[in-house]
Amino acid sequence: MPLGVRGVLVRSVPQCAIKPIPTTWVSVRDSDPLRPGSVLLHWEPAPSGGMNVVARLGLASADVTLATWPDLHGDWTRVVHPTLMETIGLHAALSVAINALHLSNRLADV
Repeated sequence: MPLGVRGVLVRSVPQCAIKPIPTTWVSVRDSDPLRPGSVLLHWEPAPSGGMNVVARLGLASADVTLATWPDLHGDWTRVVHPTLMETIGLHAALSVAINALHLSNRLADV
C-alpha cells in the first residue's frame, strides 16, 4: 500500500470472485468515519512474506472490525470476496427494510 494511504474503500463487489474488486484509495488525512455500509480494506506485510489484511465496516455509530485475514499470500481477492459480498449485500437489504419500515410508519400516521 502506498505511503500516506489508510486503505481502500470498497464501493461494490462483483458477483464473480475472480474479477477485480473496484476500490478507491483513502488517504491517511481522510480520517472521517466510514459511511454506514462502507468497507475499508487495509493491509500490511506480514513477517513471513504474506499480507495481513483487515476489513473495517462503517456502522451508524462507529467503525468496527469486520474481518481479519492474517498472512495471505498471492492474489487474495478470492479469500476476501465472500465476506465483502455478503456484508455489502446484507447492508443493502437492511437499508431497504429500514426505509420500508419508515415509510409504513409515516403512512400509518396519515
